[in-house]
Amino acid sequence: MAVQKPSIPKGTRDFSPSEMVRREYIFSNIRDVFRLFGFQPLETPSMENLTTLTGKYGDEGDQLIFKILNSGNYLDGVDQSLMSDAKKLAPKIAEKALRYDLTVPFARYVVMNQHAITFPFKRYQIQPVWRADRPQKGRYREFYQCDADIIGSTSLLNEVELVQIFDEVFTRLNLPAVIKINNRKILAAIAEVIGMKDNFIAFTVAIDKLDKIGTDGVIKELAEKGFSEDSLSNVRPLLSFNGTTDEKLDLISRLIGSNVTGAKGLEELRFIFDRSKKQKKCRLELDITLARGLNYYTGTIFEVKADAGTLTSSICGGGRYDDLTGIFGLPNISGVGISFGADRIYDVLQELDLFPAEISSSTRILFVNFGEAEQEHCFNLVSLLRENGIPSELFPDAGAKMKKQMSYADAKKIPFVALIGSDEMEKNLITLKNMSSGEQQSITYEGLLTLLNK
Repeated sequence: MAVQKPSIPKGTRDFSPSEMVRREYIFSNIRDVFRLFGFQPLETPSMENLTTLTGKYGDEGDQLIFKILNSGNYLDGVDQSLMSDAKKLAPKIAEKALRYDLTVPFARYVVMNQHAITFPFKRYQIQPVWRADRPQKGRYREFYQCDADIIGSTSLLNEVELVQIFDEVFTRLNLPAVIKINNRKILAAIAEVIGMKDNFIAFTVAIDKLDKIGTDGVIKELAEKGFSEDSLSNVRPLLSFNGTTDEKLDLISRLIGSNVTGAKGLEELRFIFDRSKKQKKCRLELDITLARGLNYYTGTIFEVKADAGTLTSSICGGGRYDDLTGIFGLPNISGVGISFGADRIYDVLQELDLFPAEISSSTRILFVNFGEAEQEHCFNLVSLLRENGIPSELFPDAGAKMKKQMSYADAKKIPFVALIGSDEMEKNLITLKNMSSGEQQSITYEGLLTLLNK
């Protein structure tokens, strides 16, 4: 048999131990903040029924769903005339799909478990999702989302709380960020005022691409979707307007006039901005062009971008959805949620060198193994340190060359090495080497425990 060159699918990655330590640093900080705000953990299956996912993300989103072929002869009994129509063929040969996000599966869970849930229900979920997207910097086909949702409450205090969660997480990660906010009601009002109410989805999908294709690109796409010259002349100033939050709110107010839906969206925005003025690490910004292309958003929408570094794509997003559960038979249950893109956050922290040095290794101390007698002595000390919560290792090969053991400590970035020979055993001392400074000292076990606990 020919030797096969190992590979992985494009848009996926292996994570080395050092990368996993950094990833866990991100996950643990986000998880701790979610718990601080009273959210409960939840997990859903990696795969969902295809019918659960389709029709929830818009046409473009539906095309990015990874479908799973049925087991066995999946073409058995399929009408051959469908072979040239991928859209009609897919449901016939694939009944399941990998989840596209965590929000739709969450809505499905809520409906299936509605009688066991106490509302408002605050849940967090940290799991991978999959999208058949074109891989590029900051965009992967398999990536983790860290979601927090509050469902069963229409209170705008929930939106204010989510702003606080963004700020607390990025304060802990020491990453400056800008939280962009808009409201889908305002976008719906603008589409209505310019006479394109029936083209609302095309409107939001196009302006959601502003960062990628620019103002001219958005105008071109809207023109191709049937927007008139008059409509486009009203939209163009909106796409390029820069000003303070109050100036932007005034512009919106003038543009929507007496539109009832728009006035409600404007009121919601003012409420959130009035109560979100004490961010520690994040800057709050009203972005009139923020649309969030997903169809299920109905009110406040969020997008977060790093306020430093070269990665320009969003690292978080979210918003209010008034009737996502209605698709599954439970109408009029409003919810709001946000999602942290852990993979993009990782890339930004790595670029800006913001990972703390002490998280590079989980092991605090390595005991050198000089031989059988020393091994027995050190094994007992390692066990005592572990009982006290100190991550510790004893090099497993008795009598291995010193260079090999020290190289092991260097490669794992272990900060301390314990050297215990016959003299140290007799005096009940430990020769401790600081791998960063190279300094050595003699220390008792009690002194070592105190030092490592600092």
